[in-house]
Amino acid sequence: MSDFILETSHLTKEFKGFTAVSDVNLSVRRGSIHALIGPNGAGKTTCFNLLTKFLVPTSGTIRFNGQDITGEKPAEIARRGIIRSFQISAVFPNLTLLENVRLGLQRKLGTSYQFWRSERSLYKLNERAKRLLAEVGLEHMADEMTVNLPYGSKRALEIATTLAMEPELMLLDEPTQGMGHEDVDRVTQLIKKVSAGRTILMVEHNMKVVSTIADRITVLQRGEVLAEGPYEEVSANPQVMEAYMGTTEGQLEGAH
Repeated sequence: MSDFILETSHLTKEFKGFTAVSDVNLSVRRGSIHALIGPNGAGKTTCFNLLTKFLVPTSGTIRFNGQDITGEKPAEIARRGIIRSFQISAVFPNLTLLENVRLGLQRKLGTSYQFWRSERSLYKLNERAKRLLAEVGLEHMADEMTVNLPYGSKRALEIATTLAMEPELMLLDEPTQGMGHEDVDRVTQLIKKVSAGRTILMVEHNMKVVSTIADRITVLQRGEVLAEGPYEEVSANPQVMEAYMGTTEGQLEGAH
């Protein structure tokens, strides 16, 4: 089996004459945390949408575990174990934390639309749901209504529901967006913890987060790969500094 779990070759997406993603060759190493960074409009979210098949590439190929998945639909991609956590907190506010995670487990079982099944049939999922809540530090709030959670805890819950789908590759879209320092640190450590035995590809603006946990970084600019490598190498690249900060001064260094 290849060292790389996900590979794109010449991945391109055009919208009526505008090229949002251009000739992107991406290789995500199995078991790593790989960050996709770049200024606004660089094509990061479009790239995620191509990988999860919410958008169809204009050209290029996507391979997962060595198999060409370019023509597959979003549901097929999810069944393969590529699970995306959305930029906006994707949890149900009027369910308890336990019920939210249990729903993720149901999706994996394929019973999420069998509304006529008695709730008792779901109780067997409770233990697994509680273990997942414990993994993200929320086990003590299992019966709390999700609407009452602070923002950082909602993102932790979202990671738990993503884990419920048993991802082989987790795509995290701006996991720390809109958070205060304390929550950012907590969620950063949480991502590091849940990455054990998994592969994570994340879009992230916060350079401190990226420098703390990413094994490898790909920098996009205007839809193209500008640089790739470990944080130390990428952050010292003058082109990256200029694209990312609008300056050739070493402002990326301040992100440590």
